[in-house]
Amino acid sequence: MKTKINIALVGCGRISINHFQAIDYFKNKINLVAVCDNDLIKVNNLSKELNLPAYTSLQKMINNHNLDLVVLCTPSGLHCKHSLIAFKNKINVLTEKPMATNLKDAIMMNKMAKKNKVKLFVVKQNRYNPTLQVLKKAIDHNRFGKIYLIIVNVLWNRDQKYYNSAAWRGTKKLDGGALMNQSSHYVDLITWLIGPVDYVHSINRTLNRKIEVEDTSILNIQFKSGALCSFSTTMLTYKKNYEGSILIIGENGTVKIGGKAVNQIEKWEFKDTKSYDKKINNLSYKIDSVYGRGHTLVYEKIINFFNKQENFETDGYEGIKSLEIIEAAYVSSKINKPIKLPLVK
Repeated sequence: MKTKINIALVGCGRISINHFQAIDYFKNKINLVAVCDNDLIKVNNLSKELNLPAYTSLQKMINNHNLDLVVLCTPSGLHCKHSLIAFKNKINVLTEKPMATNLKDAIMMNKMAKKNKVKLFVVKQNRYNPTLQVLKKAIDHNRFGKIYLIIVNVLWNRDQKYYNSAAWRGTKKLDGGALMNQSSHYVDLITWLIGPVDYVHSINRTLNRKIEVEDTSILNIQFKSGALCSFSTTMLTYKKNYEGSILIIGENGTVKIGGKAVNQIEKWEFKDTKSYDKKINNLSYKIDSVYGRGHTLVYEKIINFFNKQENFETDGYEGIKSLEIIEAAYVSSKINKPIKLPLVK
């Protein structure tokens, strides 16, 4: 049994707050030893606040500490570069979503993790939402019967000020757009809930924001099970985030998980009944941000993996599944044709 896991975090932007909170929650089992960011002022301020060594060089940080895990909260397009540095030094990696901004990098990340006999973990915290855990249970119990239609809406707001806040935001190489960045969790959720995808047909557009990538996207998806999905996402919703929802219509049931970020059970109706149906109204919760509350559970899974060698559900190979669908959507929009999956074995 490992007494404490030595962790260093790279990238001290907005999502890092969720990681710091989760790490602090498990401070008796996790030892945060250092932080790293290319913004010297930001990382020095954080160093003083947390009383930790701070670096602007990932390699220098690795050289100075005995690390079990490097956590990547850097721009998505840098995940491959940073993970390869960690892997070559025989260090495991936990990376934020998406694991990369293209399949080539994602495949390389998995290949190098395997070659160096270390693990690549991908943050998919929304899977642990209580609202989605109970939905997954209902699907696993076959309560829907045949699933006919899934409707996904990610209707949020990212104004031009957000994109202007950092040079990498809204770029194709480092960030990705509404689909790659903000909605990648929802792409992951439908593959986790429904299963593998057969075809993707997409239209991606930049309708208003001054960015390199899409601010609005619609996808028509056919699953290998025969189920159909309508997936809509935009960052142009007036003034603020409106809805992040998944609606499933099946032979014997209809469920909608809605709210701003799949945090509210808005519809729960089945032909049959189960004991946990009585608790449905208690599973909805309020959120402070669209990130939800799942990061703490991600770290609990990390701790269990290191201490008991339990499987970590969302590894690098699982992370490729949603990225593959997004890349297929980009190709589909470019040539205006459906794209058959898988793109890679």
